[in-house]
Amino acid sequence: MKKALLICFLFGWCLSTNGQVVIPSKDVQLRSAVLAAPEALRDGATVYGYDQDGELVLLKDGTNGIICLADDPSSKGFSVACYPEALEPFMARGRELKKKGLGFKEIFEQREKEVQSNQLKMPKDGTTLFIYFTNEESAFNPDTGEVKDGNFRYVVYIPYATAETTGLPLSLEAPGMPWIMDPGTHRAHIMINPPTNK
Repeated sequence: MKKALLICFLFGWCLSTNGQVVIPSKDVQLRSAVLAAPEALRDGATVYGYDQDGELVLLKDGTNGIICLADDPSSKGFSVACYPEALEPFMARGRELKKKGLGFKEIFEQREKEVQSNQLKMPKDGTTLFIYFTNEESAFNPDTGEVKDGNFRYVVYIPYATAETTGLPLSLEAPGMPWIMDPGTHRAHIMINPPTNK
């Protein structure tokens, strides 16, 4: 993201002079990033968020092995995510490759090669990614960190699992029903989408 002159308002968030990027304060990012995690894990989570140049930075060191990512201010809507630190090599590599300009397919193929060659380690057991999101721009209050009518999504990574090994369908067949995506690959994962608020 291009660096821009930022005007910081009294209530703690910043708006670029071209009106395109709103970067909430550190406090708001800390408060909103952990909304994806189960309540018992929120206080001890490590949190990454964005500085006033739009760069991802460490906001808080945690104590319980859970990592949370604040909402990307350059993306539409609102989305935060939390996951066990065992998944961080996979997540960090994806961010690194995306920053280099690679698209989804290229990132997928590169990480697949690296996992197969043992350059990139994936957790052996099921590892859950917790997501809290809304597609409504106005649903997130950058002043308070509150989110109106947010929705949860759960992604359980099980590398190289298949429909046969899990007994899961390859597509969503009923509201809230789990299903498997990318079966037989390093990125095989169970998708669980509870019914949304909107």
